[in-house]
Amino acid sequence: MRVSVIGCGHLGAPHAAAMAELGHEVIGVELDAEKCRALGAGKPPFYEASFEELLVKHTGSGRLRFTTDMREAADFADLHFVSVGTPLRKDGNGYDVAQVIGAVRSLVPLLSRPATIVGKSTVTVGTVARLQEIIDTDAQVPGVDLVWNPEFLREGHAVQDSLFPDRIVAGLTSPQARAAIEEVYAPILARGDVALIVTDPPTAEVLKSAANAFLTTKISFINAMAQVCDIAGADVNAVAYGIGIDPRIGHGGMRPGIGYGGGCLPKDVAAFTHRVGELGAQEAHQLLSAVEAVNAGRAPAAVTLIEKAHGSPISGRTIALLGAAFKAGTSDVRDSPALRLAGLLVERGARPVIYDPEALAAARMLHPELAYAETVEQAVTGADLVVLATEWPEFTSDPKLPIAAADLVASRVLVDVRNAVESDAWVAAGWEVWQLGRPPRR
Repeated sequence: MRVSVIGCGHLGAPHAAAMAELGHEVIGVELDAEKCRALGAGKPPFYEASFEELLVKHTGSGRLRFTTDMREAADFADLHFVSVGTPLRKDGNGYDVAQVIGAVRSLVPLLSRPATIVGKSTVTVGTVARLQEIIDTDAQVPGVDLVWNPEFLREGHAVQDSLFPDRIVAGLTSPQARAAIEEVYAPILARGDVALIVTDPPTAEVLKSAANAFLTTKISFINAMAQVCDIAGADVNAVAYGIGIDPRIGHGGMRPGIGYGGGCLPKDVAAFTHRVGELGAQEAHQLLSAVEAVNAGRAPAAVTLIEKAHGSPISGRTIALLGAAFKAGTSDVRDSPALRLAGLLVERGARPVIYDPEALAAARMLHPELAYAETVEQAVTGADLVVLATEWPEFTSDPKLPIAAADLVASRVLVDVRNAVESDAWVAAGWEVWQLGRPPRR
């Protein structure tokens, strides 16, 4: 099938590579000329597991190419994925869907034969109706269908989740649109282990927002329980494990830490919270507002833990901050809890020195005022304490790290604000280990 992917950022570029891997002929539309050239040369502009491998493979074979010209995509493809960005509006009240509307307005008049437009961007409930009006008004040919096919990708796993999704949701209104969706996803559906959920477009819009809202509710719930455990002297990890055994609850999303971040969850929940308030769902609005409030308090809670672990004011102290990305597996630093924490430490007069295996360039671009290190060893040398802020395997699973770092730091104090390390190896190497919602290990 001939496919276009309009918008080649963290969502669109891995999706384009995945569609090529499924056997489709793919053209990606990216208006940023420099990014377009890099993608076409097989050079990813960001880190995402397995993405570079597929990009090189399929740009090399000719199955995947990139352009800045929307007309080229309109002439080439029969199905067009729209995966442009939907940032929060400047006032924070909902999404700015201008790029989605602009992409559809640009594409539709250029279509010279029947086609299917498939929206993947996360949008405000009610956006699909606006887009349908544009198609009805601007289409020059009959048979232009609109489908809403929200993504449920985890950053760091976008390629894997594109090729092996746990569900495919299609909000559509015609048999022709369903046939197009079944064709483009045929290699996945043929495996027989993925549900195709066919619904109407408004339900698809709400389903995506509700999924992210529920995930963030679980994250904020266990972080709220970490506060309770700090006060009670209990162990939040044991609490999370014990309640997660209940199949109605589950363990997924139940690891406490410094909260959710990245380019999706914070803005998606903020936009959904605002929209349900507009719709008059006051109880839902109050619940989601509380979820956001808990999340906003996690970085300050981490600062409090760091000060408690150090045993004295941290002003003037050097702190090795391991991690800048908002989560392991990606170079994305958008709304990163680790960098929020770094900013708060600076406000307290401390000097964080940041190392991340993939996100240093992005962090430097966003926060050039902060100090960075090129290696773990450089970051921890002479540090007054070490803070694990992003759960990279290099930090959490390397049994040599606590031993190697012990000879470089000024004091052997690890503050793990992701609750990600097994403390035994660190304690055996002479470290104190402090984690949110848990008694310290010495």
